Amino acid sequence: MSALERLAATIAARQGAEPESSWTAKLLARGPEACAGKFGEEAVEAVIEAVRGDRARLTAEAADVLYHLLVMCAARGVTLAEIEAELARREGRSGLDEKASRGGGN
Repeated sequence: MSALERLAATIAARQGAEPESSWTAKLLARGPEACAGKFGEEAVEAVIEAVRGDRARLTAEAADVLYHLLVMCAARGVTLAEIEAELARREGRSGLDEKASRGGGN
């Protein structure tokens, strides 16, 4: 089991737990919108570190982004397995073709 799989399993186990019992349970208890807001904050912090060029800080912020992405998805019932299935579906396709199929411009 990968670190991401273990993290996703931990997040799933915290759903419905008492908010005082863990940070994950507290985030999930706040609802999907709050989880999305926290993910956005962490994503911005990762962007800042990418621009600054500090590899260690970027690594730490990227880990925070992955954690908060999984929490946000869990808050809406989207699992890591579903995300992985979507990535697998896209394998072997040009990124430009895939983006065009979704109507993406940039």
